[in-house]
Amino acid sequence: MTLLTIDDLKNTQGAILGIDPGTKTFGLAVSDSTRLIATPIETIRRKKFTPDAQKILALYADRNCGACVIGFPINMDGSEGPRAQSVKDFALNLQNIQDIPIFFWDERLSTAAVTRTLLEFDTSRAKRAANVDKLAASYILQGVLDRLRA
Repeated sequence: MTLLTIDDLKNTQGAILGIDPGTKTFGLAVSDSTRLIATPIETIRRKKFTPDAQKILALYADRNCGACVIGFPINMDGSEGPRAQSVKDFALNLQNIQDIPIFFWDERLSTAAVTRTLLEFDTSRAKRAANVDKLAASYILQGVLDRLRA
Protein backbone atom coordinates (compact mmCIF):
# COMPACT_ATOMS: atom_id res chain seq x y z
CA MET A 1 0.00 0.00 0.00
CA THR A 2 1.30 3.41 -0.95
CA LEU A 3 0.54 6.10 1.60
CA LEU A 4 1.14 9.79 1.07
CA THR A 5 3.12 12.03 3.38
CA ILE A 6 1.82 15.53 4.08
CA ASP A 7 4.34 16.86 1.53
CA ASP A 8 3.12 14.36 -1.08
CA LEU A 9 -0.45 15.46 -0.38
CA LYS A 10 0.52 19.10 -0.98
CA ASN A 11 1.75 18.10 -4.44
CA THR A 12 -1.47 16.38 -5.53
CA GLN A 13 -4.07 18.29 -7.53
CA GLY A 14 -7.85 18.42 -7.16
CA ALA A 15 -10.28 18.16 -4.32
CA ILE A 16 -9.71 15.77 -1.42
CA LEU A 17 -12.22 13.15 -0.30
CA GLY A 18 -12.41 12.64 3.46
CA ILE A 19 -13.56 9.34 4.96
CA ASP A 20 -14.42 8.63 8.58
CA PRO A 21 -14.54 4.82 8.62
CA GLY A 22 -16.72 3.49 11.41
CA THR A 23 -17.74 -0.04 12.25
CA LYS A 24 -21.28 0.51 10.92
CA THR A 25 -20.94 3.50 8.59
CA PHE A 26 -18.60 5.60 6.47
CA GLY A 27 -18.86 9.34 6.90
CA LEU A 28 -17.85 11.20 3.74
CA ALA A 29 -16.76 14.79 3.14
CA VAL A 30 -15.07 16.60 0.27
CA SER A 31 -12.95 19.71 -0.04
CA ASP A 32 -13.46 22.43 -2.59
CA SER A 33 -10.96 22.52 -5.47
CA THR A 34 -8.92 25.22 -3.71
CA ARG A 35 -8.69 23.01 -0.60
CA LEU A 36 -9.93 25.64 1.82
CA ILE A 37 -13.20 24.19 3.09
CA ALA A 38 -14.37 20.67 3.91
CA THR A 39 -18.04 19.96 3.29
CA PRO A 40 -19.91 16.92 4.63
CA ILE A 41 -21.45 14.84 1.83
CA GLU A 42 -23.20 11.80 3.22
CA THR A 43 -23.10 8.78 5.46
CA ILE A 44 -22.98 5.33 3.91
CA ARG A 45 -24.29 2.45 5.95
CA ARG A 46 -21.72 -0.34 5.65
CA LYS A 47 -22.92 -3.46 3.85
CA LYS A 48 -20.41 -5.39 1.75
CA PHE A 49 -16.99 -4.07 0.86
CA THR A 50 -17.24 -4.04 -2.94
CA PRO A 51 -20.50 -2.07 -3.29
CA ASP A 52 -19.38 0.29 -0.49
CA ALA A 53 -16.02 0.83 -2.23
CA GLN A 54 -17.70 1.38 -5.60
CA LYS A 55 -19.91 4.08 -4.10
CA ILE A 56 -16.92 5.78 -2.45
CA LEU A 57 -14.86 5.61 -5.64
CA ALA A 58 -17.77 6.97 -7.68
CA LEU A 59 -17.95 9.99 -5.34
CA TYR A 60 -14.17 10.34 -5.63
CA ALA A 61 -14.44 10.49 -9.43
CA ASP A 62 -17.58 12.68 -9.51
CA ARG A 63 -15.95 15.28 -7.27
CA ASN A 64 -12.68 15.31 -9.27
CA CYS A 65 -10.64 14.28 -6.26
CA GLY A 66 -6.89 13.92 -6.41
CA ALA A 67 -6.42 12.23 -3.04
CA CYS A 68 -8.27 10.62 -0.18
CA VAL A 69 -7.84 11.32 3.54
CA ILE A 70 -8.91 8.50 5.83
CA GLY A 71 -9.40 9.03 9.55
CA PHE A 72 -7.01 6.75 11.39
CA PRO A 73 -8.19 5.54 14.82
CA ILE A 74 -5.11 5.72 17.04
CA ASN A 75 -5.57 4.85 20.73
CA MET A 76 -5.25 7.68 23.24
CA ASP A 77 -1.79 6.37 24.25
CA GLY A 78 -0.64 6.60 20.61
CA SER A 79 -0.71 2.86 19.97
CA GLU A 80 -2.55 1.14 17.15
CA GLY A 81 -5.27 -1.34 18.03
CA PRO A 82 -7.60 -3.62 16.06
CA ARG A 83 -9.59 -0.68 14.63
CA ALA A 84 -6.41 0.81 13.17
CA GLN A 85 -5.61 -2.50 11.49
CA SER A 86 -9.16 -2.64 10.14
CA VAL A 87 -8.73 0.83 8.60
CA LYS A 88 -5.39 -0.19 7.07
CA ASP A 89 -7.08 -3.27 5.57
CA PHE A 90 -9.90 -1.10 4.20
CA ALA A 91 -7.41 1.30 2.58
CA LEU A 92 -5.41 -1.56 1.05
CA ASN A 93 -8.57 -3.17 -0.34
CA LEU A 94 -9.73 0.19 -1.71
CA GLN A 95 -6.38 0.66 -3.47
CA ASN A 96 -6.65 -2.86 -4.89
CA ILE A 97 -9.81 -1.76 -6.70
CA GLN A 98 -8.44 1.62 -7.79
CA ASP A 99 -4.98 2.97 -7.09
CA ILE A 100 -5.81 6.31 -5.47
CA PRO A 101 -3.48 8.40 -3.29
CA ILE A 102 -4.33 7.85 0.39
CA PHE A 103 -3.28 9.83 3.45
CA PHE A 104 -4.08 8.77 7.04
CA TRP A 105 -4.97 11.45 9.60
CA ASP A 106 -5.27 10.95 13.35
CA GLU A 107 -8.99 11.00 14.11
CA ARG A 108 -8.78 10.83 17.91
CA LEU A 109 -11.73 12.62 19.48
CA SER A 110 -13.17 13.81 16.15
CA THR A 111 -16.57 12.22 16.77
CA ALA A 112 -16.56 13.52 20.35
CA ALA A 113 -15.79 17.06 19.17
CA VAL A 114 -18.57 16.97 16.57
CA THR A 115 -21.05 15.48 19.05
CA ARG A 116 -20.18 18.16 21.62
CA THR A 117 -20.77 20.88 19.02
CA LEU A 118 -24.12 19.37 18.03
CA LEU A 119 -25.13 19.22 21.70
CA GLU A 120 -24.17 22.89 22.14
CA PHE A 121 -26.56 23.72 19.32
CA ASP A 122 -29.28 21.66 21.02
CA THR A 123 -29.52 19.26 18.07
CA SER A 124 -31.99 16.43 18.57
CA ARG A 125 -30.70 12.91 19.15
CA ALA A 126 -32.11 11.77 15.79
CA LYS A 127 -30.40 14.60 13.88
CA ARG A 128 -27.13 13.95 15.73
CA ALA A 129 -27.26 10.26 14.82
CA ALA A 130 -28.03 11.05 11.17
CA ASN A 131 -25.24 13.60 10.78
CA VAL A 132 -22.37 12.82 13.17
CA ASP A 133 -20.42 10.53 10.82
CA LYS A 134 -20.34 12.85 7.81
CA LEU A 135 -19.62 15.80 10.10
CA ALA A 136 -16.74 13.84 11.67
CA ALA A 137 -15.38 13.19 8.16
CA SER A 138 -15.60 16.93 7.49
CA TYR A 139 -13.85 17.68 10.81
CA ILE A 140 -11.02 15.25 9.94
CA LEU A 141 -10.67 16.64 6.43
CA GLN A 142 -10.71 20.24 7.65
CA GLY A 143 -7.83 19.40 10.00
CA VAL A 144 -5.81 18.19 7.02
CA LEU A 145 -6.71 21.26 4.93
CA ASP A 146 -5.64 23.55 7.77
CA ARG A 147 -2.35 21.64 8.09
CA LEU A 148 -1.72 21.92 4.34
CA ARG A 149 -1.99 25.72 4.58
CA ALA A 150 0.25 25.97 7.68
